[in-house]
Amino acid sequence: MNTTTTERQEIQQTVKRCVQCGALKPLSEFASRSGRRGGARRRRGTCRGCRLAASKAAAPASAAPTAKQAAAAQAAAPCAPQASAAPAEPAQQKAAGATALYAAQSPGAAAETAASTAAPPKKRRRRGKRKKAGAPASVAAAEPIVPAEVKPKSHKTAPGDASMLRPTRAGFIRMRGKTDNGRRWYQEVDPELAMTLVREHAAVVINRHTIRRIYSNKEFRRMILTRDNYICHFCGKYGDTIDHLLPRAKGGHTTPVNCVCACNECNQSKADRDLEEFIGSAE
Repeated sequence: MNTTTTERQEIQQTVKRCVQCGALKPLSEFASRSGRRGGARRRRGTCRGCRLAASKAAAPASAAPTAKQAAAAQAAAPCAPQASAAPAEPAQQKAAGATALYAAQSPGAAAETAASTAAPPKKRRRRGKRKKAGAPASVAAAEPIVPAEVKPKSHKTAPGDASMLRPTRAGFIRMRGKTDNGRRWYQEVDPELAMTLVREHAAVVINRHTIRRIYSNKEFRRMILTRDNYICHFCGKYGDTIDHLLPRAKGGHTTPVNCVCACNECNQSKADRDLEEFIGSAE
């Protein structure tokens, strides 16, 4: 029993019954499926002979078959036993009758096909630009139109103009920037601080109520050290730290104007003293 079942399964995997003629034919006579229903042994339901017969029935009667089509028809002859080859002719008649029935039920499709084959394709007409209604050409040539002067809008400000800043109704200026990781932050500062940051090139003006910090912490440190070529501002030796000329404890800010490169020794000895005081003590 197991041997018979296995043999049947092997035969079913190599042979398939056509849905049109009902004959058992090898899988090579069927077109392979594609898409979601595709697979190694997935085939379509109509054999090659039935498809060829249907295409012949759909073609015009006056068109004679070519040598290639005749050879293909002979090659597509049923290779199954004689008993199962008999229903082939009724299947061809069935396919031809289905095609004729479709044409009879949808006369509009036949009319559209005839119209599409008979009528040549229409050329698309390019429309030109419409001329605007106005004065005649002679009048326009005699009196040229002078464009009106465009006045600059008052709310647009220059990035480095701190005099254009105006506090909001709450009495502050909005300041925004980015951290070293690229995250955006927002802060509300006094108008005096905002103007100082813009004057000392640490921020730019976005609009009358908003400024933006130019550098993040890492970018600012790298910029100061590169600008001073890693040379200490006080002793002229190698420096890799940043010092404020006016200490932050006495109102100084972290801006390119107020910050310089300094060595570790000068930075620690200066501490929170002014520049004049530090130079006087060093002498």
